[in-house]
Amino acid sequence: MTLIELFTDYVRNRKDLREYVEKRKNIDTRGVFNDATLIQAQNDLERLKQEDAEVYELMYETLEKYYEQDTGYTYEYPINFIREILKIYQNNIPAKEVYRGYVDGLNHPGCAA
Repeated sequence: MTLIELFTDYVRNRKDLREYVEKRKNIDTRGVFNDATLIQAQNDLERLKQEDAEVYELMYETLEKYYEQDTGYTYEYPINFIREILKIYQNNIPAKEVYRGYVDGLNHPGCAA
């Protein structure tokens, strides 16, 4: 399994990204995110689930819609999903606003893959 396939599995299946950080240490390839960012993303996912479970579920539903729509950027989908999650707490953007922007990306193939 390649690093991006492993990352995709962890993101899509809502696995703990802290475990992914440990697993990827055995793969001689660099990822997009450093360890600290991935741990922060996992913490942010847990926080979002606790603070706004509806948006948490909607974000994952939208991720799956990106896969269903499949504009050919499948490697970008989990990466962009994590970037969107990080925006909520790192940039102090309301979760619903981030969600709306993420959904809007579905209407712009190739732009917000």
